[in-house]
Amino acid sequence: MTNMPLFTPVTIGKRTAVNRMVINAMECNDADEKGNPTPKTYGRYEKLFQGSAGVIFLEAISVGYESRARKNQLSVLPHNKDALKSFVSALKKVNPEPLFIWQLTHSGELSQPDFSRRVCVKPLPGYEGDVLTESEVEEIIDRFAQGAKIAYDSGADGVDIKLCHGYLGTQILRPYNDREWKYGGSWDKRSRFAYDLYDRVREAVPDPDFLIGSKVTLWEGIPGGQGTAGPDTAVMDLTEPLDLVRGLEEHGAHFIMVSAGNPNLTVALAHPDRRIPEYAYLHHLFQQATRKVLKPETVVIGSAYSIFRDGNNNFPAAEKENKTLLYWANKNIREGLTDLIAIGRQSFADPLCPAKLRDGKAEEVSWCTLCDLCMELLVRQKHAGCVVYNREYAHILAESRKNEGNIEFKPV
Repeated sequence: MTNMPLFTPVTIGKRTAVNRMVINAMECNDADEKGNPTPKTYGRYEKLFQGSAGVIFLEAISVGYESRARKNQLSVLPHNKDALKSFVSALKKVNPEPLFIWQLTHSGELSQPDFSRRVCVKPLPGYEGDVLTESEVEEIIDRFAQGAKIAYDSGADGVDIKLCHGYLGTQILRPYNDREWKYGGSWDKRSRFAYDLYDRVREAVPDPDFLIGSKVTLWEGIPGGQGTAGPDTAVMDLTEPLDLVRGLEEHGAHFIMVSAGNPNLTVALAHPDRRIPEYAYLHHLFQQATRKVLKPETVVIGSAYSIFRDGNNNFPAAEKENKTLLYWANKNIREGLTDLIAIGRQSFADPLCPAKLRDGKAEEVSWCTLCDLCMELLVRQKHAGCVVYNREYAHILAESRKNEGNIEFKPV
């Protein structure tokens, strides 16, 4: 299997990933009350490092604890420094090869009002919150820069400035943000937020070896969302997202992870499911469009690959061997649509998946069943993991359903 493009090295900035498999940032809501990693967090990431992916993204780690989406979310604040440094040191001892990149986030309108402050740049129906002032946004930018410096000092290899999936970066970038203010209205103003973020992060961490990039939603799938033609239409128009990734490159991005949708509003677009698997093909289009506008040295990471599994899926008009994760990963890398591919839910199902595929042991992989019960755990604000292959999480879900009853499956 090592002769496949998927298992060849790739240069990212001045660093080298030993292969082109990437572990996506998957929130698990198991930090302690101060936002530090717990033994459960350690256990999850130790297994991921044993799995030998070329790049591992740390799940969304909040640059501030006042506004957050998860009750037990990791945070990257001064009081977390020592814990995070010990965390990285322990993981690098497990396996020093994977590049470890932290996804820095602010939840904005997706912050949970039950335990934090919900804020927004323009109230979205169903997600109203306190409207942020310009000074508050400037303070958030400072927090991102501070978080990047803490990541660097802790031994991380880089940061992902999150600009996807309906979180604060998305909320500012989307055409719906037509409020006239420093970071709203015209595209120049909305995109300025991302570029100011990059400049401040690079100022905080001038080391050229430290990687910086973003996960970007190309089409959010809601009226006025990222990748739409205006504030009141859902018509896809990639002009702004593609201009954004070019601008991020000019401001120092080493990588762009391509995504789509909004797990809180258009979940099947963000994470293609077994009912509508064809949405995964849209991701291929978005990866190709992104790859075409960037320089060769800026790498593109494609997502939405877990859906393909071992070919046991509902994709029509294809033989089983031509609809597997390995087939599409190698085909899309070979044909230049993307440089690396990321797995999310599949990493829950089997954190050792990359090593098994690398070693030609695909038959030993525990393939994600696409049940999305891991997402239900997040909705319930419980520790999240694979309910199918890990009895601990199955028990957590069963107890939650017993004690709290059924819920409307709306990932908020």
